[in-house]
Amino acid sequence: MTPMLRGMIALLALLALPAWADPPPGYAFLGYDQGLARARAEGKPVFLYFGRYGCAWCDKTNKESFSNPDIRKRYTDHYVLVYVDAESGRRLRLPDGERITEAELGARFKAFATPLFVFLDPDGKEIAKIPGFKTVEDFRDYDRYVHEGHYKTQTLLQFLGSKS
Repeated sequence: MTPMLRGMIALLALLALPAWADPPPGYAFLGYDQGLARARAEGKPVFLYFGRYGCAWCDKTNKESFSNPDIRKRYTDHYVLVYVDAESGRRLRLPDGERITEAELGARFKAFATPLFVFLDPDGKEIAKIPGFKTVEDFRDYDRYVHEGHYKTQTLLQFLGSKS
């Protein structure tokens, strides 16, 4: 086999490997099915992060917002952290026993652009869905909205509008 042919085969093999998105470093993110089970057992809400490989906004969020020690502490203390690769073919099991791929879960949550952040109650019911890059201050506000229970009496927009 010629070196050129060997190089082309190696390149094709690399391209065929699945490319997984990475959650922010320093966080104990779980898979969806494992995270929902833990949330129910602990009675904690879920912070669900949809990202994907090559997402520049995910990378920006990871570097600029999730690197903040206060955000890391709040989110680690207050939520079960779940990360899903919005384009992955990895399989997971929903609470009702259905098996789907992470990409199919992303479609159910309409995660057609990343990053997408979804807060769920311990039973998996959606509290809030927030798309796009968010600042440290944004994440503090979302934490207050969910952790302090404001979502029970007002929408996220009402809550954010009342803080001015």
